[in-house]
Amino acid sequence: MSQKAIAAFALMIVAGFAGCAATARADVSHPTWTAADAETRIYPGDDLDVQVWTAPELSRTVKVGPDGRVALPLAAPVMAADRTPQEVERAVTAALMASLRDPRVSVTAKFATRQVFVGGEVARPGVYELPAGADAMQAVLMAGGFTQAARRDQVVLLRRGEGGEQLTVTMDLRTDAIRTGRADAPSMQRMDVIMAPKRPIAQVGAFMQTYVRDALPIQFSAAYDLARFGR
Repeated sequence: MSQKAIAAFALMIVAGFAGCAATARADVSHPTWTAADAETRIYPGDDLDVQVWTAPELSRTVKVGPDGRVALPLAAPVMAADRTPQEVERAVTAALMASLRDPRVSVTAKFATRQVFVGGEVARPGVYELPAGADAMQAVLMAGGFTQAARRDQVVLLRRGEGGEQLTVTMDLRTDAIRTGRADAPSMQRMDVIMAPKRPIAQVGAFMQTYVRDALPIQFSAAYDLARFGR
């Protein structure tokens, strides 16, 4: 990573910005977090109910494979991972057009898990399965809450965006901010990562190495490309 990119990312982290999609800031390596990124996306292991209304014999429930694709009759494998059900619906429709004159398709997803990782300065770092609608603060509480050393005003949230892009925002989860409704506590999505730092974030490479790169369990490491943050 160039010195210019590191400086830009460090400025973003230190300054902090709202968890709100409309106001999130990012550098070139970490794109802006938009409202579309709040949509639940499909991962390997999810089940998809594919209904082909113009050819009911092709309708079936399929599991998303380890490579992120689903296999359907009369169509080439369709990439489903990192897409919303609506996006998969359009992709399946396009794939079937080679065999059907006017395919009409609907896709409904049955999501396998809603796991997130909470780490850094929390009492019980680890992977947690959250109920629907749980926000970032609830995830932290499931992990036993912050330690005394946590910088609650600079809690980092990592999320996979469209196409696997890595999105990063910082959250102010101090008690006063929560009490007055100023806290940045967005609803959690599957495979989100929350990291509570011990000190102000000044050196991005050191932070990613100490709190993220070496801390994530393997299923989360596979979801995030942290190779750019060298030792």
